Amino acid sequence: MAFIFNEPSHTFSEYLLVPGYSDANCIPDNVSLRTPLVKFRKGETPALRMNIPMTSAIMQAVSDDKMAVALAKEGGVSFIFCSQSIESQAAMVARVKSYKAGFVVSDSNIRPDATLRDILELKQKTGHSTVAVTEDGTPSGRLVGIVTSRDYRVSRMTGDELVGSFMTPIEKLVTAPAGTSLREANDIIWDHKLNALPVIDAGGRLVHMVFRKDYDSHKENPLELLDSHKKYVVGAGVNTRDYEERIPALLEAGADVFCIDSSEGFSEWQKQTLRWVRDKYGDTVKIGAGNVVDGEGFRFLAECGADFIKVGIGGGSICITREQKGIGRGQATALIDVAQAREEYFKETGVYIPLCSDGGIVYDYHFTLALAMGADFLMLGRYFARFDESPTSKVSVGGSYMKEYWGEGSARARNWQRYDLGGAQKLSFEEGVDSYVPYAGSLKDNVGLTLSKVRSTMCNCGAVSIPELQEKAKITLVSATSIVEGGAHDVLLKENTVNSK
Repeated sequence: MAFIFNEPSHTFSEYLLVPGYSDANCIPDNVSLRTPLVKFRKGETPALRMNIPMTSAIMQAVSDDKMAVALAKEGGVSFIFCSQSIESQAAMVARVKSYKAGFVVSDSNIRPDATLRDILELKQKTGHSTVAVTEDGTPSGRLVGIVTSRDYRVSRMTGDELVGSFMTPIEKLVTAPAGTSLREANDIIWDHKLNALPVIDAGGRLVHMVFRKDYDSHKENPLELLDSHKKYVVGAGVNTRDYEERIPALLEAGADVFCIDSSEGFSEWQKQTLRWVRDKYGDTVKIGAGNVVDGEGFRFLAECGADFIKVGIGGGSICITREQKGIGRGQATALIDVAQAREEYFKETGVYIPLCSDGGIVYDYHFTLALAMGADFLMLGRYFARFDESPTSKVSVGGSYMKEYWGEGSARARNWQRYDLGGAQKLSFEEGVDSYVPYAGSLKDNVGLTLSKVRSTMCNCGAVSIPELQEKAKITLVSATSIVEGGAHDVLLKENTVNSK
């Protein structure tokens, strides 16, 4: 007979935190959000820790090298998507590891035989007004000029003008040779009153751009997450099919940590992948697994050797697994159940395995609830897809700016490798949708606001660290009526009311 859970599963929105005693030390400035990323033995220090409990999802629409750099600056980790060629993913990892604060690989490039119309489309896509003109239109091509908004006037041009006819040519540009230090580059910028300085190699190929606005950026990120060589920490997704080729290539590129990208982790395929990693690399390579929604699934992956375990099936905003297959569990209930299994495992073995809550986050307060329920960090898709740093296009929909966002289980992503169906190469139906999310601006501003709410709420609970929150938190299940009571009600809202999402 089938096993039936007696209690219904719940979402984060069905819970609230009950305030605890706050002493004089409980102020947001004293709150530490540092958290382990990989497992460790009791009394030991984790090999990898994050300064904020946030990772970006293994998705085409979320995590590329640009997102990885932006999130590492804030103290978190991106897992660069694996639904691409091994070579392409390794190149993204390598760009993150070669990134130097203040030195930017140009992501806004064009050929001289393109048109003004192409410039405007590129500006709309990237949001950048400075465009590097290279012979082949690549970030590392031979630089022939620069285009800024001062080089053209849309009202007096048709749009068919060739970029080469109105760009500022290389002969009139101030450039710096490869090997120039950041201090030297900034001196050149200020001495010549520049907004941007191209750095080129001996062959005239573009290496980096240095921007005036980034002058103090490296001083503005006190929580940035760096490895032992002072390079940004970056993760990479892998699947359970080509891992024997993909993982070595990503290690060569510099990946610090891996995560198996799969729709469901309680499987023989994840066991085989984890076993291969342990047989080949021992404990030197760090790899997370999942997703699971109960204690049995957690115990399976823990015994297979996972360094962290992802919790959640069907709770993502673009995931329709529950609709299509009837598989999943309310995210809060799943997390509570798995966290209890994790504590039991820790008591038995002395090994602490971090939990990653993946999915179900709608409001900022859900972050704090997830942490209080036992998550060590969160993996987020929709949240990060809204920002400038996500790899998707910004478009106007109904007069409002939106960002494209699609699931890895959608026809657009065609990421069938994450569905372990034996010999099957693809699904006959979708488990994700193609959508838009409201454009929200820069990652830095939004992450700062979200985490300020988390820190403040933790203080209300009498906690100044995540472990202390998990120990002291009091959580109450709420009724449908009290959910309504908890928001604005019985008033007419003004249009400029702040959105709490």
